[in-house]
Amino acid sequence: MRNILHIIRKEFLQLRQDKKMFGISFIAPVLQLIILGYAATFDVSNIPTVVCDFDNSPSSRELLRSFTSTGYFTIVEYFDKTSDIDNQLDDGHASIAIIIPRGFEKKIGAGQSAPLQIIADGTETSTAGIGLSYASIIVSQFSQNILLESLIKRGSVTMPARVSAEFRVWYNPELKSRNFMVPGVLGLLLMVMTMLLTSLAIVKEKELGTLEQLVVTPIKPYQLIIGKLAPFFIIGVIDVILVVFFASLVFSLPVKGGALLLLFLSLIFLMTTLGLGLFISTISRTQQQAMMTAIFFFMLPMMFFGGFVFPIENMPTIIQYVSYVIPLRYYFIIVRGLFLKGVGLDILWPQALALFIFGSVILSMSVLRFQKRLE
Repeated sequence: MRNILHIIRKEFLQLRQDKKMFGISFIAPVLQLIILGYAATFDVSNIPTVVCDFDNSPSSRELLRSFTSTGYFTIVEYFDKTSDIDNQLDDGHASIAIIIPRGFEKKIGAGQSAPLQIIADGTETSTAGIGLSYASIIVSQFSQNILLESLIKRGSVTMPARVSAEFRVWYNPELKSRNFMVPGVLGLLLMVMTMLLTSLAIVKEKELGTLEQLVVTPIKPYQLIIGKLAPFFIIGVIDVILVVFFASLVFSLPVKGGALLLLFLSLIFLMTTLGLGLFISTISRTQQQAMMTAIFFFMLPMMFFGGFVFPIENMPTIIQYVSYVIPLRYYFIIVRGLFLKGVGLDILWPQALALFIFGSVILSMSVLRFQKRLE
């Protein structure tokens, strides 16, 4: 145990001397959480909109007020020519354009269909799709109001039947994508910090030749492995605590399912990331090789196929089956369940068991491979 503690102390001394590594380990996770928490959002509001109102009537102005009052659209400019609208969309100054033709109000008064044109910039698929959906709802509501006013003017006694739906959103009532992204950022940070730093630290020892010096000492291989992994395990625990603290402080997103349970399940996930970092160190000769291997062969597939951004249910069937061997998939379910749903181990035990199996297998195989390389 004394030998292991000496190795751990040596690792932390090296970490303290390397100011860049110290900043990456403890300061970078907090900064990334705050930046991604605010920047990585799918919420769409204040869509820049340009208008070409050829009718310029009370009805057309009322329709435009219906767009701006929702908060989803912001009219940035009015034009008299459609060619000016084309320039705005081409330059990217606007995402949505509304064109109201002449005779709009006249056709409404005559009980005829009054067409209008809404153009969306399809290069921003998310903004365009959501914007068109909002616009369709607004126009539909505007048409219903016209119909009701017409019936009232005619003195109709019986009102048309209407279906009234009461919507209730569980777990994320405000539908903020930030509440969905922040727990996922915790999984990404743990993966990057522990996997990448572990592989780089061990490969750096190879490059400097200090790893061979440790091998010829009386230190046993298992003591060296534990001493090498323990510091990054501790760093991972500290990062979890920092992320949970700042998620609650900055984003008002507490762990409803219990912070201790989150920490316990995060420790199981660390078995996987530390094991992968150790494995990468056995197949890499330089730090550059280790970084490229970790990013392209492990981090990117786990991020894309794990459900961080894209719902797994929307992926092709074969990719959905591939995602079952991605440990990060199960950890995302755990952190979002604990942060948003407030569920406990009685619900999350299948994901916890899967993480434990993956972590045990990956860490054991990596330790055996690394031990053989040492011998």
